[in-house]
Amino acid sequence: MVSELQQSSTRLFGAIIAAGRGERLRRNGEDLPKPLVRLGAETLLGRQARAMIGAGAQEVLAIVNSETASIMDRMKIELPAELRVVVRDTANSMETLLALGEFIDRGYFLTATVDAIIPDPEFARFVSSALAILEKEPGVKNIKKKGFDGVLGVVKWRGDQHPLFAKVADDGAIVALGENQAPMVTAGVYLLPSAIFKFSDQARREKFSALRRFLAMLIDKGMRLGAIELANVVDVDEAADLAFARAALLR
Repeated sequence: MVSELQQSSTRLFGAIIAAGRGERLRRNGEDLPKPLVRLGAETLLGRQARAMIGAGAQEVLAIVNSETASIMDRMKIELPAELRVVVRDTANSMETLLALGEFIDRGYFLTATVDAIIPDPEFARFVSSALAILEKEPGVKNIKKKGFDGVLGVVKWRGDQHPLFAKVADDGAIVALGENQAPMVTAGVYLLPSAIFKFSDQARREKFSALRRFLAMLIDKGMRLGAIELANVVDVDEAADLAFARAALLR
């Protein structure tokens, strides 16, 4: 996989999974699609795009649904110039990722869910550390063995509902993703190779309905994914998560 990274090392492509409606948030008073909910002065979509650009992405692509696109147009919501928005009513988060694959060239790409709120310094640290791991640069802490195909951000589980647990080996490799409880959970940010899309047809044949199932399949298929632990990550699913993220932003 290193050859893919070398081909793409001069240009980092960002991709945001943002086609969901955010039903749990809407039931708690946020009457907007999740990508357009505001955190401070920014929408979650704008914030995630800006974080990717700040971490080195020259171009960012986001897939949103038609409702989100209509509201963006009606409200004239401003977004970073580097962000390209594609409108697609996908059935689930996995299908959104696979749709992003239609626009991604061969190589590595940075992707994140729109509701993964990561402090800018942590986001930048994830990207630089992940690139260093994939480039096999010396001096990367907590990774005893290199040769990873991709890297996932992980965070200590704090009792969040419906997490994707990540079992991490001593060498920093993720050996399992799923519902079996583990100390770490995925943080919603990933640096992945475009080679993952070769499994798209199989995932659809098996009728996977979520991104988590697809990520777990990558490990089952022999892809070696490394873990980078992050701090202060908030996964915004409910009103309490949003309130916590807003309070953290004020601090």
